Amino acid sequence: MGRASLILVTLALGFCFAAYNLITMVMHNRAISKWVEDDSNGGLFFDPVIRMPENVRKPKNVKVPFHVALTATDAPYSKWQCRIMYYWYKKQKDLPGSEMGGFTRILHSGSPDNLMDEIPTVVVDPLPEGLDRGYIVLNRPWAFVQWLEKATIEEDYILMAEPDHIFISPLPNLGSGGFPAAYPFFYIKPAENEKLLRKFFPEEMGPVTNIDPIGNSPVIIKKDLLEKIAPTWMNVSLKMKDDPETDKTFGWVLEMYAYAVASALNDVQHILRKDFMLQPPWDFEIGKKFIIHYTYGCDYNMKGELTYGKIGEWRFDKRSFLRGPPPRNLSLPPPGVPQSVFAIWNFDEHARGLSCRSICESQLDA
Repeated sequence: MGRASLILVTLALGFCFAAYNLITMVMHNRAISKWVEDDSNGGLFFDPVIRMPENVRKPKNVKVPFHVALTATDAPYSKWQCRIMYYWYKKQKDLPGSEMGGFTRILHSGSPDNLMDEIPTVVVDPLPEGLDRGYIVLNRPWAFVQWLEKATIEEDYILMAEPDHIFISPLPNLGSGGFPAAYPFFYIKPAENEKLLRKFFPEEMGPVTNIDPIGNSPVIIKKDLLEKIAPTWMNVSLKMKDDPETDKTFGWVLEMYAYAVASALNDVQHILRKDFMLQPPWDFEIGKKFIIHYTYGCDYNMKGELTYGKIGEWRFDKRSFLRGPPPRNLSLPPPGVPQSVFAIWNFDEHARGLSCRSICESQLDA
């Protein structure tokens, strides 16, 4: 009886040890794609147990600069956003904590424009006529492919940014070695779109959760990794656009899904940084974020209440200014709007040469 009990205990311990090893292996293999920044604990965590391996951490007090690159057209709508974006890049670039390096506007209109002397620019070709089918963003991966082939880029890392980004604080290099840093978008949902994504990410490549919930911007990535991903990104984008079901389902975020799929196809997964940027009006506080992305319209009544989906008594929507920049002396946001919305007004006013009203500081510090 005693020997039988001993055998049972031994078998139980052996089973527990094997199960522990199996679980550890599974968590290790999945950890890379699930890293999310947790500032309160000072490191990168997996839900929130496994730390980022020490051998890929960036040494402290060592600056690793990155090149800022954004794609743009020669349309007035794109130009005024690029000018504001470049203004705040210059303001933040040399401040303590920044690792920003050079800057390039990748102009995919095929010919120079009147901002060439104001903003460092490389001109590349658009896609052949009709290939984008009105989806102008489809030119972005093709623009990056051309730029990477023709440009001399001194930095080893690249930040892929957009014209409607405003740098609100000095941006460090959030990437680390073979692990780029990216912002996780709540509306990029690979698991919910597995049927569609399997057309471009076959089962033999692994689970669909290997596709990160990201777009190409903002992303800080090593140059050699982007050189590997960019052609795949371009091809996947075109294939998705050619597939009616995928095109209809993904709509304006199709190119974002294409970048995420292209990364997974190249076994590149990203460190997810929620502190990379904020998106008013859904994000209220600036906190320790680095970029404001003003892609959404901000509509409020004069009580400071959001009226999203209905034009507000006070509004800021970049799409209201397709033919040129917002007028000077935009009306002050009503009391009660979130700090993030007030910040859009403040940064826009300041970038276009207006003296900030004294209320700015008190509102932004609130």
